[in-house]
Amino acid sequence: MALVVFDLDGTISRHDTLLAYLTGFLRHNWTRWPRLLQSAPALLGFVTGIVDRGQLKAALMRAVLGGCTREIIDAWTARYVTELLERGVFADALTAIVAHQRNADTLVLMSASPDLYVPEIARRLGFTETICTGVRWREELLDGRLSSANCQGAEKARRFVELRSRHPQDLTVAYANSASDFDHLKLADEAWLVNASAELRREGERANFRCVTWR
Repeated sequence: MALVVFDLDGTISRHDTLLAYLTGFLRHNWTRWPRLLQSAPALLGFVTGIVDRGQLKAALMRAVLGGCTREIIDAWTARYVTELLERGVFADALTAIVAHQRNADTLVLMSASPDLYVPEIARRLGFTETICTGVRWREELLDGRLSSANCQGAEKARRFVELRSRHPQDLTVAYANSASDFDHLKLADEAWLVNASAELRREGERANFRCVTWR
């Protein structure tokens, strides 16, 4: 048995899931488009390097979804995840997931994307556990700010170490697709770099990652 950790965006999904989640919500709730202006300072700050990815993520979620009830969010999440799994994932990723499940491996979905929808994706795909970025609520209303550190880069590596400590006897396998994932990929016994550019592939090969193209 192995402890197998999958990244989500660009590894299982064909595109950034948060942007699709937010823009899809706006398409069905067009009166909320003007609220995007609230995120303009964060966007400018991100471009100039003052605001990090976690802060930008929170600003966008707060602008688009802030104040929505759990009922509204849950209904949109169910619809979004259905559409994503029907048309927005790599078939080869699903094949790899099923192969690990048949091997009775422990599957973990670890993503920088928010817990608004990542746990539902993990549930439908049959993952054992989900690790992702938390989003704050005010009772039944979405706040939109982060309730945890953004699960990316060094934070992802920290959570990988924590996860591995709970499965000390298991071989660790990790699948991911971007340079920001190298921190935790280097900690795995077996690391797979998915759909990397030529330059990133060379870097991955120097780090002894296995490189694969998924369609």
